[in-house]
Amino acid sequence: MRIYKVGGAVRDRLLGIAVTDIDRVVVGATTEEMLAKGFRPVGADFPVFLHPKTGEEYALARTERKSGRGYGGFTFHASPDVTLEEDLIRRDLTINAMAEDDEQNLTDPYHGQRDLEARILRHVSPAFAEDPLRVLRVARFAARYAELGFTVATETLELMRQLSESGELQALTAERSWKEISRALMENQPQVFIEVLRACGALKVLMPEVDALFGVPQPAIHHPEIDTGAHTLSVLQQAAHHKQPLTVRWACLLHDLGKGLTPEEQWPRHIAHESKGLKLIKAVNERFKAPRDCQELALLVGEYHTHGHRALELKASTLLELLQSFDVYRRPQRFEEFIAACEMDARGRKGLEERSYPQADYLRGAATTARSVAVQPLLEQGFKGPELGEAIKRERLKALKAYKEASS
Repeated sequence: MRIYKVGGAVRDRLLGIAVTDIDRVVVGATTEEMLAKGFRPVGADFPVFLHPKTGEEYALARTERKSGRGYGGFTFHASPDVTLEEDLIRRDLTINAMAEDDEQNLTDPYHGQRDLEARILRHVSPAFAEDPLRVLRVARFAARYAELGFTVATETLELMRQLSESGELQALTAERSWKEISRALMENQPQVFIEVLRACGALKVLMPEVDALFGVPQPAIHHPEIDTGAHTLSVLQQAAHHKQPLTVRWACLLHDLGKGLTPEEQWPRHIAHESKGLKLIKAVNERFKAPRDCQELALLVGEYHTHGHRALELKASTLLELLQSFDVYRRPQRFEEFIAACEMDARGRKGLEERSYPQADYLRGAATTARSVAVQPLLEQGFKGPELGEAIKRERLKALKAYKEASS
């Protein structure tokens, strides 16, 4: 029995990056031997075990062959006869197909170290094209390591293009797709994820609503970058730069989908793109079964982001309606995330990345003002039921009018 660290642990150590997860492969062992040593089995598809003390994962060396469509369409074979090289060749990228023993002796049959030094993301073997999930994984790695200068090898991008055209991407489950998408959006350069998907044709398959934004012009006076797709990528980049959470990043990606529906004869204006985009945002949300908080914020940002930009001009009544739409009294965090998404939208424009956004503090002040209206005096005046609700609304409107006057 021989045990090796494999994959990301080896890759990141060689890159000088902190290693967080350690995967190990066990060569020359059987399931019975692992159980006898106290390892706990996990996973029904192939033999993976948890160390009895550390809880870390140990997998028996295995081979695989394609047996059906999609990410799960594989048959695995694990036995003591499977070599380390046979196990490594089934992996996606050469930089993930290296192994080392406890003395850090490197096993690198597919030249992963060379590709690390050349900053290339390259597939290990033609079997790469058998797993459609790898299109998303490579795009995610491109986003993760873009700051280090990594790019996708031309021949790997071509395989990704073939996969995108094969219909295999449609076989991916919503859960597997969302796991990769959400992880990619939380990288330091998430816009690279979208760029790579677009370069290989996968964006058109997975998110045609986002792909449709490229080539759609906007008024240069508001959008010096002009192209709506380029703007979307810049907004996403700003969200990462400002360390925004996943909910905000997802909303940033989808906020302008309605502009993809504008007839060409109306370009570069996009009348009512906010409301028109809601059905598209909902479709993307449902396609990937995004978490509820991500879905809700994306829809709200899509509908109201221009309200955020015009906050200083809004009538007190419109401002109150906006606050009511977000339920700022019970869910203040969601409104804070809306403000963040609006600010990222304002900054995601060529040459305007450092612009100030006074609307943010103004909206926060408005929310605080509306929340500060006391209910107890109204109860003491005898208001109850629907009448109480209307009385609270009147008082909040009065307070917002005073706030607006004081701020002008």
